[in-house]
Amino acid sequence: MDRLPIVVAIPTKNEAENIARTVRSVIDHFEAVVVVDSGSTDDTCKIAAELGAEVVPYVWDGGYPKKKQWCLDHVHPGTPWLLFLDGDETPSPELLAELRHCFSRPLKVAAFDIPLGYWFAGRRLRHGYTIVKRALLDRTRCHFPVLGDLDAPGMGEQEGHYQPVAPSVWRLTSPIEHEDLDPVRTWFERHNRYSDWEAWLEHHPEVKEEIRQAKTRQGRLFHKAPFKPLVSFAYAYLYKRGFLDGRAGFDYALAMSFYRWQIGLKAREGHSGAPFAGSTRTTSPSGTPGTGRR
Repeated sequence: MDRLPIVVAIPTKNEAENIARTVRSVIDHFEAVVVVDSGSTDDTCKIAAELGAEVVPYVWDGGYPKKKQWCLDHVHPGTPWLLFLDGDETPSPELLAELRHCFSRPLKVAAFDIPLGYWFAGRRLRHGYTIVKRALLDRTRCHFPVLGDLDAPGMGEQEGHYQPVAPSVWRLTSPIEHEDLDPVRTWFERHNRYSDWEAWLEHHPEVKEEIRQAKTRQGRLFHKAPFKPLVSFAYAYLYKRGFLDGRAGFDYALAMSFYRWQIGLKAREGHSGAPFAGSTRTTSPSGTPGTGRR
């Protein structure tokens, strides 16, 4: 079977629980599979290499470019198309077939948005809130924006919750399956960090507007909606029929609502003058990032 003319980049850190399944799902279908690892202390790199993936170390220097833009710049740069997969994601067979159809002819678009088949607490969700990732990029025409969020806590080396900039985009219909085998507590740990970043943005409207212009994953109207936790739950569980997924649909809608509540609470705490967790970076008088410890 001919391999797709696409490089798969898998940014990782301590993904030993998931990485074997991810690498196996792509190793025979794509031109190259590269695990870009940020100092894993488990067997992530060993497992990936044994399965045939290239393993490239990555060390963040505290500035831009962050990890995904670094991948666009350095991971097999001679191949224009790059697909980002998380360490717990696999392309569905339907997506592989759809990609083969797309790449059987000249392409005019610069990027593809791909829906996620999302798993939560061990169950595949068929309804509710839908996540779409701009995961497949022509690196010669796409880039991640440089934003003024280096002082923000919560994200570190990874770009935040915004999409890469592309001059033209096509949405595919087949999903990437996002199934995390780690316990559900890790979901809450990650989103606790993410909410630090989101709350910081509430106090930096200029950066928040930059992210909105970069076509954030959230709808633009949602940014201005009052009572976001309730709106989030009603949208996912009722309007998008998350209730059809049973208990898992309820749990996920409630978890996302709790995430919105965390953001609001932390933002209000920031208004009281309390520092944001993890935000220890200093800035120079010109407003550029300084050398404070993180």
